[in-house]
Amino acid sequence: MKPFKEVDPKAWKLLGDETRRNIIFLLRVKELTVSEIATEIDMTPQAIYHHIKKLEKAGLVEVTREERSGHLIESYYRATAETFICSIGSLYKKKVKIDMLTVLEGLSKLGFKVESSDEIASKLVDLETKSLIYKGSNELEDAIVKLEKEMDFMTLEMVKYYADLMSMSEEEFQKRQKLVKALRHFLLSICKERPEFQTRAQAHRS
Repeated sequence: MKPFKEVDPKAWKLLGDETRRNIIFLLRVKELTVSEIATEIDMTPQAIYHHIKKLEKAGLVEVTREERSGHLIESYYRATAETFICSIGSLYKKKVKIDMLTVLEGLSKLGFKVESSDEIASKLVDLETKSLIYKGSNELEDAIVKLEKEMDFMTLEMVKYYADLMSMSEEEFQKRQKLVKALRHFLLSICKERPEFQTRAQAHRS
């Protein structure tokens, strides 16, 4: 599985559906059959099959292996990347700006009075995209799948997070930290007013 993959605007639009997002979320962690996905999401296999075929045609999921079960052959599916980024083009830029502008609007509703513009949205997208480069081993996901029968999903996510941190070289870690710091500084630079939320660390000290 690739850390990230560029897809065209038509494929990107498919992820606007909540069911398809849930399917991708599951298939990032492990390979599953249509029946197994249906059980996880509590939908009929027929409905899941309809979504899977759209995702497969768009290059968002792929068949990793097939197994015979009686007279039937079951296909196992997996997401083709951890993160999908819409490919560069006028529709891509417009879509990403809309998404990031919505994020900025959400921050404002929380009390963070941030500036909002196409230029700011593009800068945030650029910083986020660059940070995707600095991740741990590409083989990590395959190793994590082997633990799926021993641990629940949230535990596996934490294991992956810690393993990802330890798999990176010191240089990769420092570069990612530098990008996170640059992102924080940029957000603070566009924020004119912040709500007085008490952090857990502050609460602990008091």
